[in-house]
Amino acid sequence: MAHFAKLDENNVVVDVLVISDTDMLVNGVEQESKGVEFLTALTGYPKWKQTSYGAKFRKNYAGIGFTYDEQRDAFIAPKTLASWVLNEETCHWDFCKPYPTDGRQYDWNEFKLDWIEVPTPKGATPVVRL
Repeated sequence: MAHFAKLDENNVVVDVLVISDTDMLVNGVEQESKGVEFLTALTGYPKWKQTSYGAKFRKNYAGIGFTYDEQRDAFIAPKTLASWVLNEETCHWDFCKPYPTDGRQYDWNEFKLDWIEVPTPKGATPVVRL
């Protein structure tokens, strides 16, 4: 099965459809352009990009609300927090400061742009939560 993201005029994903691999074959070889041609004929809508459920290409599986970045050839999730920075290698959003590695438990404070220690009750095992 092949997955395709339907993009609006701003390259935002508005839908994801699945088609048969056979609908992408040209001389026995899968080609994205053939899948786009098939979906355009089926739906009347021309703007599609293939996405990989296992994120084998285009960095991330496309979800509704994601943006397709042509320069990076990647699908990028919406930015939830203003302080997040884009990891160029993974195209995932990261906190602007790394999580402390001292074994204590922390929560992110967006107003202070810092990790704030969460008190651990005496005798409890700290649990990392992001």
